[in-house]
Amino acid sequence: MDATASGTKKAPFSASAEADADAATAASVSRRDPPAPEREAAGFGHDVMPLMELLFFAYRDFIAEPDAMLAELGFGRAHHRVLHFIGRHPGLRVSELLAILRITKQSLGRVLRELLERGYVVQEEGTTDRRQRLLHLTPAGQRLLERLEAPQIARVRAALADAGDGARETFAHMLLGLVDEADRHHVAALCGLPHSATSRKTATGSGEETSVTEGGDGRGAPCADRG
Repeated sequence: MDATASGTKKAPFSASAEADADAATAASVSRRDPPAPEREAAGFGHDVMPLMELLFFAYRDFIAEPDAMLAELGFGRAHHRVLHFIGRHPGLRVSELLAILRITKQSLGRVLRELLERGYVVQEEGTTDRRQRLLHLTPAGQRLLERLEAPQIARVRAALADAGDGARETFAHMLLGLVDEADRHHVAALCGLPHSATSRKTATGSGEETSVTEGGDGRGAPCADRG
């Protein structure tokens, strides 16, 4: 039976009771989620958090200028990535590009269609298998790629020069360490890192040490043999 219906009035929720409830809730939350200083004292990423944040800010500024240029053309970062890897590996197959970018076939199809229609990319038949479609940049595509990446190249060169001797090898080794272990050798070969930047060893899951990449010419190896 309702308290009102029985003639007994329900007591109003007083300010002091509300304060007590808030305090109880805060205490419960505090037990579940300690304040930042306590989390850091407990080892909640305090040793690497500044580096993680630096990666965010570095990437934010690294892509800012190309993003603005792409926006003027109605393009996005996916278009830049496609242009980059086709430019680095002329004759790339669609299946190889999908393996590199790890995006859906539908997403890549849309981006490629726009680049083809606007004259930045062309498809050519395979030399031994005419059913294959090998991707190449047109002169306009190459010019666009160079325009997009000029500020990025300058930014990386300036950062390496400021960091001093050995920075290139250390930077390459750290970035490669962020790649999934099973994919590191392939990524290193694809990127074509010079031997001086890849002479360090990286531990495998079995505890053995293996070279992180083969020597390269700076362009990288293709993902697979092409017909």
